[in-house]
Amino acid sequence: MSTHEVTNQPPALPEYNVVLADPALREGIALWGLEQDRAQLEALGALAGGVEAQTWGEQADRNPPVLRTHSPQGARVDEVDFHPAWHRLLDTAVSYGLTAEPWTKPARTGAHVRRAAGFVAWSQVDAGHGCPLSMTYAAAPALQGSPDLSAIWTPLLASREYDFGLRPHAQKRGVLAGMGMTEKQGGSDIRSNTTAAVAVGGGPIEGGQTYRLTGHKWFCSAPMSDVFLVLAQAPAGLSCFLVPRMLDDGTRNTFALQRLKDKLGNRSNASSEIELDGTWGVGIGDEGRGVRTILDMVAATRLDCVLGSSATMRQALVRAIHHTRHRRAFGRTLVDQPLMRNVLMDLALESEAATTFGLRLAAAVDAGDTAFSRLAVAIGKYWVCKRASPMVAEALECLGGNGYVEENGLARLYREAPLNSIWEGSGNVNALDVLRALTREPASVAAITAELDLASGANSLLDTAIRTAVSAMQAAAGSAEAQSFSPVAAQSGARALVEQLATTLQACLLTRFAPAYVSEAFVASRLGEGHGHTFGTLSSDLVDASAGRVIERSFPG
Repeated sequence: MSTHEVTNQPPALPEYNVVLADPALREGIALWGLEQDRAQLEALGALAGGVEAQTWGEQADRNPPVLRTHSPQGARVDEVDFHPAWHRLLDTAVSYGLTAEPWTKPARTGAHVRRAAGFVAWSQVDAGHGCPLSMTYAAAPALQGSPDLSAIWTPLLASREYDFGLRPHAQKRGVLAGMGMTEKQGGSDIRSNTTAAVAVGGGPIEGGQTYRLTGHKWFCSAPMSDVFLVLAQAPAGLSCFLVPRMLDDGTRNTFALQRLKDKLGNRSNASSEIELDGTWGVGIGDEGRGVRTILDMVAATRLDCVLGSSATMRQALVRAIHHTRHRRAFGRTLVDQPLMRNVLMDLALESEAATTFGLRLAAAVDAGDTAFSRLAVAIGKYWVCKRASPMVAEALECLGGNGYVEENGLARLYREAPLNSIWEGSGNVNALDVLRALTREPASVAAITAELDLASGANSLLDTAIRTAVSAMQAAAGSAEAQSFSPVAAQSGARALVEQLATTLQACLLTRFAPAYVSEAFVASRLGEGHGHTFGTLSSDLVDASAGRVIERSFPG
């Protein structure tokens, strides 16, 4: 027999519908009133699970962007060349309304949940191009404080036409947005920014007071976007500015790309260091209120961090289940091995909880429930994004050595997994934001408490967890007024508090919206003692009772 005969190797992942195969997305369409969007979401799901789109994602990742600082004639151009697959990915995403369209729709229409479901589905093709999508989505609420600017730019940010290339906005059918906040000396400490803004009379930008900006930005993603929201120090303090790549008079704004980052993952997306040297910008909101203005953008991009991590986790789960269904070892298929069933069930619970949480956050944006979303988005950003890395690592391990090889998809997901936990504030920043909100925003504490109470009475273990979580929130909220308050102790315990709130919120959402065999297993494992420190440590009783149904629910096969 030839040694080159291939046996016991799983086939390539077949085409499937990313939306219909995912219980959180499939059931979320009905749960959040998206029946009018079902056909469009399912069409996007079919495309996302198809060979053509998956090939685009692989091509964009394997052929990273290339910086061109000068033309052949020596003129400064500061452009980035992308593989054609990048443009196909963005064209599809924009055409399905995954940018700023929801902000142009009436409240309570489900527009943000529809976009969230689409973002989770399409991000499973490639995560890198999700960055400009997310920033474009998030730019619209930041512009609302400047009606003249919003009137000019929001319709273009919300357009379903992908129109790549640097041209004045009046000549474009649609635009993408980026942001420039962090600097090399400060990172998340944006108040230490040194970029300076000087007001000038007139200027080649319409929509408000113009400024000249001088300084640098350490991480400026998607530098070929049409417009950027940038933080700089104005006379009245840190302020926010709209900086277009092309000025209204048809000339290029000064926007020097110093280099592209050589990153661990997210390779299809260009992340750059930029220099601003007398660069034109127009003020957004009041001078000195830049942090307040940019927080609206940060809240929206943090939501997308939750959704993007959910997509990465979901795709890792799909690939793990597919492999184990077709690989045999020790006399039976891997998926039928008791310990592998434990692992897969555990991963499936984590994935469904993450996506369900993300859709609930988007629903809060639809409802204008800022009291809930202000706190819950930070909680979700911390927890879901932090869970992505260990979950993808465990899914990769299901494939053994094959998982470590680039061509099987898990390696790319593994390189991608840590990003969202870092972007828009790493774990400590988000945990401290939650602590700050608890002490300063009683309405947010009340909103989270009300959300938890919706699941009361369904499970005694969950009821205990709800009481514990509410007590912990109230203690944190009131501690700042107490004479015995210790800022050091409060900060040291912030991560534990956020973890407790996140897992309890996820348990409540699954209890309300998922089948009992899913929610009860999640409650027992995440809130009880039926779980160890790694995935695959569910109690044997849980696995025996529900593993088959949970795995089949997670990826029907």
